[in-house]
Amino acid sequence: MWLATQIFKLKRLRFPIITKPLSLSFSYSSSSEDVVENAISILTHNRSKSRWTTLLSLYPNGISPTHFSQIALGIKNKPHLLLHFFQWIKSKSLCNHNLHSYSTIIHLLARARLKTRAQEAITLAIRASQNHEHSCLDSYPLKLFEHLVKTYRLCDSAPFVFDLLIRSCLQSNKLEPSIQIIRMLMSRGTSPKVCTLNSLLSRVCRIQGFDASYAIYREFFRLIEDGLMGKVEEIWNEMGTLNCAPNAYSYSLLMAAFCDEGRMVDAERLWEEMGNKKLELDVVCYNTIIGGFCKIGSIGRAEEYFTKMQLGGIDSTNATYEHFVKGYCGIGDVDSAVLLYNDMCRRGFRPCASILNMMVVLLCDKCRVDEAVELVGNAVCRYDLVPKKKSYEVLIKGLCSEGKMEKALKVQAEMVGIGHHQPNLEIYSAFTDGYTRQGNEEMAEVLRKEMVQTQMEL
Repeated sequence: MWLATQIFKLKRLRFPIITKPLSLSFSYSSSSEDVVENAISILTHNRSKSRWTTLLSLYPNGISPTHFSQIALGIKNKPHLLLHFFQWIKSKSLCNHNLHSYSTIIHLLARARLKTRAQEAITLAIRASQNHEHSCLDSYPLKLFEHLVKTYRLCDSAPFVFDLLIRSCLQSNKLEPSIQIIRMLMSRGTSPKVCTLNSLLSRVCRIQGFDASYAIYREFFRLIEDGLMGKVEEIWNEMGTLNCAPNAYSYSLLMAAFCDEGRMVDAERLWEEMGNKKLELDVVCYNTIIGGFCKIGSIGRAEEYFTKMQLGGIDSTNATYEHFVKGYCGIGDVDSAVLLYNDMCRRGFRPCASILNMMVVLLCDKCRVDEAVELVGNAVCRYDLVPKKKSYEVLIKGLCSEGKMEKALKVQAEMVGIGHHQPNLEIYSAFTDGYTRQGNEEMAEVLRKEMVQTQMEL
């Protein structure tokens, strides 16, 4: 298809060509079924010493990932033999594993409750993907997750296999993939273990601060929502009757709940109470109330608290900048948003995908598309950030509306290369409209037909 072909050409220009290992050829002429059956028979019937020698003599050039998966499934009820086979294949470099074959062994090891070995295989899979694919590092765990989902039922796996994947991501500080995987699991009606969610909260708090950790807590645990705010206040009042004095942390949590609901009068009342009780007004408290005012568009009030924060000798954090960037984006003040975003990056803070998306949307709305493209490019190169698909779609629409078709194609190539799906109707429509405005009706018609064909295939 034309658009896919153009994307491929541009990807070759933009990204260095990675030569993947060629498929291993076999030294025998047996059919595919025979390869699998022979290997399973040798593994299950030969003695431990002779089975490996026999396998190596039959398949000196190795086996394909597909054959490995089929053989592994054939011996899934002998987990220790399966593990030995996987380790032997790896030690002899007899299989160029892909994500499908890695997913198979991960599932089967998890099924056998060999959790440590399964997690080791997950680490190998992610590392191998990084070596064989040229895209953002954060996309590898997501690709592995997709393959694990597809092969889950085939392997009769165990649900905690996804907890193992999340833990592997957390151990390597891949927070964004961990969060995305949990979201996708929950969208399918599945939830990770509480201990896994607790590990995520702990890691987010350590790296990104309390505010970010609390936001994740709110999203995944659903503690304060659907009218439960009244329950929180009831518990708070009961603490007073029981002479159980709330501390600064308790105040911060209740203040965050008020700010989430836009109840800034109540939030400020708590702020005054903390001051009267000589409780420490730390960076968490300041970020909470600043975020609350930014959320409702009262940037002036947020700036007042920011000034108090500076006068008190409290340094800004990543969350402080994020609140203000979101606030300025919310009121459409693009110049202030850009200024703070750049200062945030200059100070070494790392933007998240949602902040980047807000900046892209605002810049494109203000007809500053080239600036938005540069912003995304810097975030990908400097922070290994995986922009949201929406960010790329907004960029492509903006470029096409300005008639910058070649640049739009390059952005589309990067979108596919980073791990997002192939063009959808909105992308096709943007390119079609762009070429139509240029007077290139022939190219527009080609894309219309391709768009229709793509939808029929779906």
